[in-house]
Amino acid sequence: MTFPVLFPTPANRQRRALLSFGALASCALLPGLGLAAQSANQAKAASAGVMLAKPWQESLNPADYLVSEKLDGVRALWDGSALRFRSGRPIAAPSWFVAGLPATPLDGELWLGRRRFDALSGAVRKESPVDAEWRELRYLVFDLPREPGPFVQRVARLREVLDVAAQPWLGAVAQSTVADSVSLQLRLKEVVAAGGEGLVLHRADALWAPGRSDALRKLKPVPDEEGRVLAHIAGAGKHQGRMGALLLETPDGQRFALGTGFTDALRASPPPVGAVVTYRYRDRTASGLPKFASFVRVREAD
Repeated sequence: MTFPVLFPTPANRQRRALLSFGALASCALLPGLGLAAQSANQAKAASAGVMLAKPWQESLNPADYLVSEKLDGVRALWDGSALRFRSGRPIAAPSWFVAGLPATPLDGELWLGRRRFDALSGAVRKESPVDAEWRELRYLVFDLPREPGPFVQRVARLREVLDVAAQPWLGAVAQSTVADSVSLQLRLKEVVAAGGEGLVLHRADALWAPGRSDALRKLKPVPDEEGRVLAHIAGAGKHQGRMGALLLETPDGQRFALGTGFTDALRASPPPVGAVVTYRYRDRTASGLPKFASFVRVREAD
């Protein structure tokens, strides 16, 4: 089967920003794959109990925030009795690991070390945990969800909770302050040079609230974001007969086609409709769409 060219020339790339469900009715999609049944509201509901970060903006004052390293780990929520991924799906952790956690709800990252995400992900997503693998990782906590008071007070309370738990694999993410934008950029360079991903900034006076928050920001040398796959757009030329691009929906509900950064294997077997993928981008258009976006990875089902 052959598919028509959807975006055959660089001059047509800007048309990606104009895609909508109505426009897609006349576009070629790979056979058997339609638009995602999940709406933006459903996507938001999936993460209703999690505080999510927005990109850092240069107009903000870093002195108003506590700063920590952005860990390349797996988000893990402890509700006092069960450990879960951010979607709510249970994490199959060893019994000794769960028994060592406090009764207080926690929000943090399971972490194996810098640049070791693949090994970590493989360990924590197994239905039957391997004890030796879990002995290597740590649960680094950065917040007490639903705890009253501003973030700076929650950080102090978090240290008290973890001191009482007294587990060597359980710790608090280090928080610090920076005086200004110059100091913030220096801190970013130090973390990246050491193999880190970037920084997280949390307003010191912010109360905890679920959802994507103006009070929580992430700063990386090349910004990234997550989008939900709405459809597979058929390829042309050397990609004829396989996926040419993914139609994504951004966290703020906009849609665009992501066509770069994929291996041949991914084009032949692309992320399914409804999956969430991470992409990097250099800048944004006047309408807020990512510019020069490139695929990074699929966020594994949580």
